Amino acid sequence: NDYITWKHSRKDYFWFHTKDIHGSHVVVASSQPSENVIRTAAMLAAYYSKARYSSSVPINYCAIRSLRKPNRAALGFVTLTNYKTIYIDPEEQTIKSLLSQLD
Repeated sequence: NDYITWKHSRKDYFWFHTKDIHGSHVVVASSQPSENVIRTAAMLAAYYSKARYSSSVPINYCAIRSLRKPNRAALGFVTLTNYKTIYIDPEEQTIKSLLSQLD
């Protein structure tokens, strides 16, 4: 998560993560993601989290420039400013469909 967020990504890319729930970070390589891309990235973040089987999962997202890593913070821990929250229902069939497109 730290490598993708801080080393591989540009500051104008968008970052997604479940709010207050352990899970994976999702980074979108775009400075202006469409609504469809936002919803897809949010669904991926929800699905690959401890909230996989929940509904209406809160996902925070922002440009990477709005993230801060506090000194001596644990791996993957960040604080956010200027972010938005979207609520999404993880759908296994949608995730499987996305993954099949990668084959």
